[in-house]
Amino acid sequence: MMKEMLENVRNQSPLIHNITNYVTVNDCANILLACGASPIMADDIDEVEEITSICGGLTINIGTLNQRTIPAMLAAGRKSNELGHPVVLDPVGAGASVLRTSTAMKLLQEIQFAVIRGNVSEIKVLTQGNGTTKGVDADVSDRVTEENLEQAVTFVKAFAQKTGAVIAITGAIDIVADRNTAYCIRNGHADMSKITGTGCQLSAMAAAYVTANPGHTLEATAAAVCTMGLCGEKAKRRMTELDGNSSYRNYIIDAIYNLSPDELERGANYEMR
Repeated sequence: MMKEMLENVRNQSPLIHNITNYVTVNDCANILLACGASPIMADDIDEVEEITSICGGLTINIGTLNQRTIPAMLAAGRKSNELGHPVVLDPVGAGASVLRTSTAMKLLQEIQFAVIRGNVSEIKVLTQGNGTTKGVDADVSDRVTEENLEQAVTFVKAFAQKTGAVIAITGAIDIVADRNTAYCIRNGHADMSKITGTGCQLSAMAAAYVTANPGHTLEATAAAVCTMGLCGEKAKRRMTELDGNSSYRNYIIDAIYNLSPDELERGANYEMR
């Protein structure tokens, strides 16, 4: 199933509209090209509905939130819902400020998301309406471990049932779940946290996978998460003593570009609960 998810992205090359984080917008565009999709970035209220109408899917990322783009996010999300296009939410830094938290909650209330992807602290904020994060990173007290994994899976499934979305919590152990089934994924490398934007890139790529695999939102999201983690492993093995986090970022994009469907099928490390 994993290989089919990637094959469909490569064969269909879906066009993905991104209203995203200007810190990582270039990397999000490149990750979409690398996986076989096509990016478009537009966040002006006067064109977002028109742009999203010609695309297959939409990513809304609140990483560099401002009053100009909030109405554009809402308008694009509503238009995508009207057209039946999947929408991915990345609630970057939810809980770090009142603006981020209230905007994330408003987006949840007014838009039906296909996928919500964040770290565990951000997702907890969405379930409670408040919480703590360490900037855009997960609070250490929230981390998913082998010891609390079963409890975390139950939490994610419950939020999936409440929202009607597939929930993807990423960290040392990734959990991707709908109301009934969870993928617990153990791909990736700890040094991926030293690169700005791996989460933003993953959210964009998840939109491509979901758009290219209608009716398989859970499986497509899990495949995107496995792709990112597996390519993080491959990129790390390529590094020399002269390479740092900038090279690592580029090597991850290269690894995604060169990843074969069979390689994804073999390398995806997950269990289902």
